[in-house]
Amino acid sequence: MRRGGRRVVPGHTLGIMTVTPRRHTVALKPRLADAEGRPDHGNSLRTVTVEATGDLGVSGFPRYSGHGVQAEIDPRTGAVEAITVDGGELPYGWVAEVVSEPAEH
Repeated sequence: MRRGGRRVVPGHTLGIMTVTPRRHTVALKPRLADAEGRPDHGNSLRTVTVEATGDLGVSGFPRYSGHGVQAEIDPRTGAVEAITVDGGELPYGWVAEVVSEPAEH
């Protein structure tokens, strides 16, 4: 659904409508542990800007693409729900995070 030139998708928890951002910056990080064994994602090994494709992914969230990365991102929470890197799965133990607020709506 489009509203004022923006793509709007249904929210997944409360039935609300959510504006889909045009782009996100996604950081790929190894999952490490600190001295006490708590998760510490460490420094980014790769950071990419992904652009909205206008499609929904298999997770039901908007799909983004750019620089070899395909990501499905929840527009309400910013959580990366699905991702491929250079055509394959994210390496075991790595995490993907949205690291900035959407650049544009």
